[in-house]
Amino acid sequence: MNTSFARPRAAALLLGCTMLAGVPTMAAAQQQAPRAPQAVPAQQPAVAPIVTPPVERTIRSLRVEGSQRIEPDTALSYTKLRVGQTYTNETLDQAIKDLYASDLFADVQVAGAETGDIILRVRENPIINRVILEGNKRLKEDKITKEIRLKPRQVFTRSAVRQDVARIVELYRRQGRFAASVEPKMVALDQNRVDVVFEISEGPKSKVRQINIIGNEVFDDDKLRQQMATKQSRFFRLLSSSTTYDQDRLAYDQQKLRQFYLTEGYADFRVTSAVAELTPDKEDFIITYVVEEGPRYKFGDVSVDSDIRDFNDEAMAKSLPMKKGDWYNAKLIEDTIDSLSQTTGLFGYAFTEINPEIQRDREALTMSVNFHIAEAKRTYVERIDITGNTQTQDKVIRREIRLAEGDAFNSFQVRRSQDRINSLGYFQDKFEIKQTPGSGPDRVVLGANVEEKATGELQLSAGFSSLERFILQFNLTQRNFRGKGQELRFGVNYSSYSKSIEAGFTEPYLFDKNIAVGVDVFRRDLNAFNFTNNTRQTTYSQVSTGFQIRAGVPLTEYWSLSARYGLSYDEVSLDRDQFFRNGVCDPLLAGRYLCDALGNRLTSSVGYSLIYDSLNSRLRPSAGQRLTFSQDFAGLGGDVKYLRTRADAAKYWGIGGGFILSALAEGGYIHPLEDSRVEGVDPIRITDRFYLGEPQFRGFDIRGVGPRVLRQFYQTDANGAQVLITDRDQIVDDALGGTAYYLGRIELEIPLGSGARELGLRPSVYVQAGSLFNITRPQPTATFETITDANGNSIVLPKPLTDTAGNPLYYYSNPAGGLVTTTCAAGIPDGSGLCNGIIPNTPQIASQPFKESFLGNSAKPRLSVGFGVNWTSPFGPLRIDIARALIKQDGDDDKLITFNVGTQF
Repeated sequence: MNTSFARPRAAALLLGCTMLAGVPTMAAAQQQAPRAPQAVPAQQPAVAPIVTPPVERTIRSLRVEGSQRIEPDTALSYTKLRVGQTYTNETLDQAIKDLYASDLFADVQVAGAETGDIILRVRENPIINRVILEGNKRLKEDKITKEIRLKPRQVFTRSAVRQDVARIVELYRRQGRFAASVEPKMVALDQNRVDVVFEISEGPKSKVRQINIIGNEVFDDDKLRQQMATKQSRFFRLLSSSTTYDQDRLAYDQQKLRQFYLTEGYADFRVTSAVAELTPDKEDFIITYVVEEGPRYKFGDVSVDSDIRDFNDEAMAKSLPMKKGDWYNAKLIEDTIDSLSQTTGLFGYAFTEINPEIQRDREALTMSVNFHIAEAKRTYVERIDITGNTQTQDKVIRREIRLAEGDAFNSFQVRRSQDRINSLGYFQDKFEIKQTPGSGPDRVVLGANVEEKATGELQLSAGFSSLERFILQFNLTQRNFRGKGQELRFGVNYSSYSKSIEAGFTEPYLFDKNIAVGVDVFRRDLNAFNFTNNTRQTTYSQVSTGFQIRAGVPLTEYWSLSARYGLSYDEVSLDRDQFFRNGVCDPLLAGRYLCDALGNRLTSSVGYSLIYDSLNSRLRPSAGQRLTFSQDFAGLGGDVKYLRTRADAAKYWGIGGGFILSALAEGGYIHPLEDSRVEGVDPIRITDRFYLGEPQFRGFDIRGVGPRVLRQFYQTDANGAQVLITDRDQIVDDALGGTAYYLGRIELEIPLGSGARELGLRPSVYVQAGSLFNITRPQPTATFETITDANGNSIVLPKPLTDTAGNPLYYYSNPAGGLVTTTCAAGIPDGSGLCNGIIPNTPQIASQPFKESFLGNSAKPRLSVGFGVNWTSPFGPLRIDIARALIKQDGDDDKLITFNVGTQF
């Protein structure tokens, strides 16, 4: 700045400072001097202060120097200086301030103040070329750039840089990184341009090291910490986000503490202070709460005062959950208000106002509550508005709503309508029917604002299953075909042991009547199997081709009846190379029970199901129950006759905190309507029986529960003695199924954080019990001759191979080469049929000796406990279970870990 202009300003400043410096001295002298009584002096004339008037001059000329991008006239427009006007030093000072305030200039100086030829020498702020972020890994660049003000091609100012630094630091603090720091740097470029670089040091997330609570006497610190959303940082909470410090969560935790104490009767509880202190290393926080618990209250008189004449005050008061003398609980009061609102809604009062009037008696330590129900008019549905549906037709939604326009309002029917619409699966979760006042006080408008989601599913996947090994799957499903609520399905599945092609169609409302019809056609190729030497071996193959026609009608709001007719043709066969000998199934190779199952048959069956369903959602229920009783009669023509009866029940409870408890039970019995074809063979064929195991009975292998035949072969040990093989992997294990079973499960679904829920993770713990039983004991496959050797040991001999006449077969070496089959135990047969020679021939073996055991045909329960996780993964639904069988019966096959991915189960 020009020194001639600065000299008068400096003199004025020095004079002002001198005058101000005397003020505290005079005040201090007045405070230190003792106050003595003084006589009132005579009035003296006041001395006026000497004020130097500002020197005024006239602007003779005015110009701007140093501007490059900014026109001089533009620069002058930010000031009040004009040629011909008078000016003072203060006027020039204000002009400098105005130019700085424009954020266009980095430096401003004034020259010519003495002569009136004013020159404004300016240096423009540079233009920002780029804004560069360095060191940001936890926060993406786009999240930072949309928060800061500096942008390319804007004017650079230091104040804007400081503000952006503060914004970036605040962003990291919201992420819990209070140790984050930002250092701005400016890189000068040509043409008065700069690059602005923010060097970011993110630092670690600031955890909550300790939560201290002072003033609590009734409940210990651990009990109170359990009520908080914020948790102390510990190694076992390594993946938890609740250990990160969050200022908003601090206020939420105070509210949680108050809610807890109010539910325990401490109505005077309050948090007097909540302090979060950052440790010196800025890595952790220490939170301290100071609380006052106060006395504990009980409920005094509890009453209901209704201005609506339809309600009996005394009767409603008796139904309240709290009674006089109970410990006070504020949560009970909130629940009671909701319950009373639902009760009034059942009688048609949609907008009833319920006010709890609480009287506190601090001496008796009681809280008397009177629930006042204000006067209201019975409400009627004026109209039902449906919005948001672009594909689904209105009638598909309206037919699920249990109220019609003009009906009396009923809150129960509104909730039921919500559940039915949610169960369709066409719309986003947590759909609610909104209630808004209508054109009059006795009118209500119901609004169904839906948000549609994709209802078509095209799944082409490959996977691996512990049941099916490698799987290829193609499924096409449209659950809302043409927006009419129709379901269309087509699927092809291929694996090492099963193949199928299926198609189906369901019309839920035939001719807009509440009648559901559907048809399914299928062809399924299933290979049953067992394990030998830990290798999966195919036993029998079953190819089923058929169709089923279905129809269902509702009986009441919750009860419905469905009927069906099915026709299928089954072909059951065995591998001829593996199990046949001389063109006939050999029981020694396959087992008598498998040979008896061979054949083709036609099954014609008719059946029905009686269903009670009050679930709040058929997709992911959290409340309600479902009961089903079904019977199928096979024998309406065809080759098989039986009556199959099944029943299952499921009940769900939402027990708070996102936990869902469920109890499921099922059972079935097949009653034969024809006699057994062969003695020792159950009249119910092996392919028509029930099977139990993985995946429905976790903790057991597939078909691992119930009747089975184990075939243990003999082997010679190191001492030359004959012993049975006990290694389960080397025992032939054939599950035979059963005609009766039961299975029960209690399961608790555990909630996770919002991030895990978005990923589709649903863990649960469970306990299961069940059994499969009730078939005819099969006839033994074979009996083996037993001899005693010279040492007195029993030796089980192999089963000799015989000809059609039952003569044992032997073989000897032909001198010309090869082996020759003969009935001669020794020697070589001559042309007359006699055996010449004494050299013994080698007997041909039909089967090595084995012991066959029939096990598992017991109604005694099996028990397992386990933990599982469902995951709706991008590759298809996946479930992993770790379950241990605690109670087994002889012959059962248990399994600790099972998983399935790439296919539904």
